[in-house]
Order: sequence, then C-alpha cells, then structure tokens
Amino acid sequence: MESDRNILHRIGNTSLLPLRRVLPDNGARIVMKLESENPTGSMKDRMALAMIRAAERDGRLPQGGTVVEYTGGSTGVSLALICAVLDYPLRIVTSDAFAREKLEHMRVLGAELEVLPSVDGRMTEQLTRDMVEAARKATMRTGGYWTDQLNNTDQLQAYDELAEEIWTQTSGRIDAFVQSVGTAASLRGIGARLRRHNPRISIVAVEPAESPVLSGGTTGAHGIDGVGAGFVVPLWQPGLADRIEQVSTEEAAAMTRRLAREEGLFAGTSTGANVVAALRVADRLGRDSTIVTLLCDTGMKYLSKVA
Repeated sequence: MESDRNILHRIGNTSLLPLRRVLPDNGARIVMKLESENPTGSMKDRMALAMIRAAERDGRLPQGGTVVEYTGGSTGVSLALICAVLDYPLRIVTSDAFAREKLEHMRVLGAELEVLPSVDGRMTEQLTRDMVEAARKATMRTGGYWTDQLNNTDQLQAYDELAEEIWTQTSGRIDAFVQSVGTAASLRGIGARLRRHNPRISIVAVEPAESPVLSGGTTGAHGIDGVGAGFVVPLWQPGLADRIEQVSTEEAAAMTRRLAREEGLFAGTSTGANVVAALRVADRLGRDSTIVTLLCDTGMKYLSKVA
C-alpha cells in the first residue's frame, strides 16, 4: 500500500550514465552507476539497510534495540537514516579524519557520536583499529547490536542486487568492473554476481597508493575517505580481483575536480580513484570495451575538504 511506503523505498535502482568528456584516448566506454541518487547520497544506503533487515529477521536486533557501528561517515549516515525511520537508537564511533559534513549529517539524523582524534586528519591502520575497539566497548556498555561492517556478510545481498541492476542496465555488455576497496563487500558482492553472468568480466580493485596493503605493500596514511583501512580487511578474499590498481590521494582528488568541472558529476575522492583506475583499464582493454564503475557518493558530503 502507498501508505506503507517511506524514504527507505527510494534505496536502489539508481541510474547508469556514460561519461562524455573524461574518456580514454582509444574510445572505450566508461559508465558510472550514480549511487548519489540514494536517499543519503551514498551507495552505503543499500548495505546499511541489508544489515539492519537481516538482524531484525533473526532476532539479533530486537525492537527498540541500540545499533552500534564504527565508520568513516557514509555507512554511519546511512545507518542514521535507517535507524531514524525504523526507530532504533544509534551509537557511532568515528573520527575527525573524515569530512565534517558526514559527521554533522549523522547528528542531524539522531545518531550519538564518539569522535576519535586522528594524526593530521589522515586515515591510518591504527585509527581503524582504535575505532573498532571503541565500537566493541560501546556495544558492551549499551548491550546493543554491532553491525560490524568489516566482518558482516549480510551486506553482500545488497551488492548482489546492485550487480543485477548493472547487468540489466548494460544489457550484459560489460568487460570490466572497477571499485575502490573499503570493507571489500561491494567489490566482493558485485564481482561475484557479475562473474556468474560472465566469468570473463575483469574485476579490478582500487586502493590508495600510499597504503597498498592489498598489493602486498606497506601500510600508510592517505586522504581518500571511506577506503584503504590500512590492513587486509576480513571480507577480502584471494582471487577476488583480477587486478589491483593503486591510486594516490592527489590523483583521486584531481579526478574528483575534473569530474565536477567536465561532467557535472560532483563526487567524493573514492569516486575519483575509481575513474582514474577505470581509465587505465580502458587503455588496456581497447576501443570496443565497456568499463563500469561507481559514483560512490555525492561530493556534497566533502565540501569542507574541497579546495
């Protein structure tokens, strides 16, 4: 019934848009899934709803129970929206390393925040681990349900659905899928589903060049929000990606500005990293190829970081 509908029904079924000017020289096609069309402007709306609904179904989250999570912001904003609609108190552990807009958005939606200090506003392995430990302690204090996004496989269902949207919207014409790695859930869920349709599709992971741990490199500090935890995350699996591209914070930020000025697509730095990597993939695959990547979230979440 129409009276039963709410803002959560607007999650998913986002548009697929080809780039017009930010293109490889060989004429290959790059198309972007506009996840900024989700209610909070982020792809994380999908996974947050999947985690909450799964916990409701099996009793891990009782009616009125407290939800706890650690997050760089987008997952927290998505959880805050869902918890506001479904009437769950939400406790978030985050950091001043992340965009101020996301922290304020969580607060406006009713989340209670514990903000950990960072070193020079950068993401590091130690900060990630400190956030996880603070979330564990918050769960013990509140008796709440910890969504624990680094380990939660309930979210994979959301990305399975996203992959089906991509397959339908491209009519199966896709040669590669490119995605930056945070928890690894989006790459794992989307990649696995696309490979079931066509095992020849190339799955490409993207990580910060300053912290190339998935490539076997040394952990380091970087400025790409929402990705690059600084260690090999639990949901990552050997063979998950056919290739790993390293993109620096500077390259990602420059591409973010270029997308805004040349395509009118205002996104965060993880999206910039995606497009840098997609252009490299396009150069390798050639002129008749189609590369799909994600516009992960709106740049409105990062205005305080954009020069």
